[in-house]
Amino acid sequence: MSAPEDTLAREAAAAEALPVPAEPRFLGLPVSIWPRILAPLVIGVLVLTLWELAVRWNDIPPYVLPGPLLIGRTLVEDWATLSASLWVTLRITFLALAAAILIGVALAVLFSQSKWLEMALLPYAIVLQVTPIVAIAPLIIIWADDIDLSLLICAWIVAFFPILSNTILGLSAADHNLVNLFELYGASRWQTLRYLKLPAALPYFLAGLKVSGGLALIGAVVAEFVAGTGGNASGLAYRILEAGYQLKIPRVFAALAMISLSGVAIFLATSLISHLLLRRWHETALRREN
Repeated sequence: MSAPEDTLAREAAAAEALPVPAEPRFLGLPVSIWPRILAPLVIGVLVLTLWELAVRWNDIPPYVLPGPLLIGRTLVEDWATLSASLWVTLRITFLALAAAILIGVALAVLFSQSKWLEMALLPYAIVLQVTPIVAIAPLIIIWADDIDLSLLICAWIVAFFPILSNTILGLSAADHNLVNLFELYGASRWQTLRYLKLPAALPYFLAGLKVSGGLALIGAVVAEFVAGTGGNASGLAYRILEAGYQLKIPRVFAALAMISLSGVAIFLATSLISHLLLRRWHETALRREN
């Protein structure tokens, strides 16, 4: 090693040996995280305050536009009914998301192993994606002859394509030099898939998972609207229809708030999963932390 290279190596080793200053924390969280938490909270409180003041100032009747305080009170009073309906909707959502993950990843792996299979089947997946679920939901309900199964199919159709397309993109995004290196050392297709292509596709799959989580919830709610299921085992969509027919608009807004908060929770959960899986090695997570 030449003298300049030896000097650079010693300087790099000395820099790595220096202690990294710990980031200050507040209430157990790094200080840099708090602006991301407080900024949307401040905006949300401001919007809700202006909403409440506008309703009171203009004396808007609650059957036209209820204020946030009345919506919150309705949410507390009707919690037993709305929470049971929320669980029905979330059960369909999570089952549809699980089916989207299994089928989407399996098809993506098959497509990556056979281009002929991809060319033959991918156009039909695109057809399912671009077809409005409202248009085909009545047919699915008739053909399935089971409300829960039909709701699950509708939500799955909406949710599975982002996972499929992102995973296909990730499997084809592996470094071609590394692919050639695996071939040079005589790795089998299974070994190349397991040790190279699947890790390379993980960030893409997780990006699709974030999208599909919200789409599964949307698909479940839209399918419930179309099906119009009632009774004790009905989801939030039916509660919204029921409250709208009875002009109980505060309950409509309470159910909408529960759906929105559920979507936010699903997005945060999928984002946390993505962060935990990528934070040790992927560039996007490392840049976000630095």
